[in-house]
Amino acid sequence: MTEIMQAAPLLKVNDIHVYYGAIHAIKGISLEVYENEIVTLIGANGAGKSTTLNTIAGLLKPRQGTVELNGEVLNGLGASKIVPKGLSLCPEGRRIFQQMTVRENLEMGAFTRPLNEISASLEEMFERFPRLKEREKQIAGTLSGGEQQMLAMARALMSRPKLLMLDEPSMGLAPILVEQIFSIISELHASGVTILLIEQNAQMALHVANRAYVMETGLITMQGPAEELLQNDAVQKAYLGS
Repeated sequence: MTEIMQAAPLLKVNDIHVYYGAIHAIKGISLEVYENEIVTLIGANGAGKSTTLNTIAGLLKPRQGTVELNGEVLNGLGASKIVPKGLSLCPEGRRIFQQMTVRENLEMGAFTRPLNEISASLEEMFERFPRLKEREKQIAGTLSGGEQQMLAMARALMSRPKLLMLDEPSMGLAPILVEQIFSIISELHASGVTILLIEQNAQMALHVANRAYVMETGLITMQGPAEELLQNDAVQKAYLGS
């Protein structure tokens, strides 16, 4: 993927520090995402990737540093106030509403939108994810793993985000479904969606991304164009099984 830059980043994370009690989980990381990019954050389990996304989304509060979206500081705003500003998180583990139907899950994703816009967005999601249209009235908890992941992504898109954050979208899926999910990610990007992606499958993530950051124990240890990191010996040994 080619590198895409513009004058100012859509998302700017500046020197954030996050703690769980006395544990210093995020130790002063900075990153940027520009409009129309896919940026991926790779690293081992426990490196702090999900903590970073949850902090950006307003689910955790940094003790130090700032998170900015379109130049506006998000610190101190809760998640419900951040979503209308154009940021949406598709969380690790999907977190769909198991007892609700597919349609009801999607409608929940649009809770910040005017009522008269929701119908058109539903049709857009059903066009983008035809499987969900087929399952529109089905209870979400009875969907397959791949269908649940599609539903989680579609629900996140219902708020019409400027930036979509995906946390481990391929987790627990069979290889053929992983291919399908990454194909959807590429299609979303081609349609103009800006994406910040966390993914254990570093090989796939680096193939779809423009740029990448490598995290280790709460620190960013490497960054650059995804194509370059794919060829990096240290990255290959640590994350690509080479």
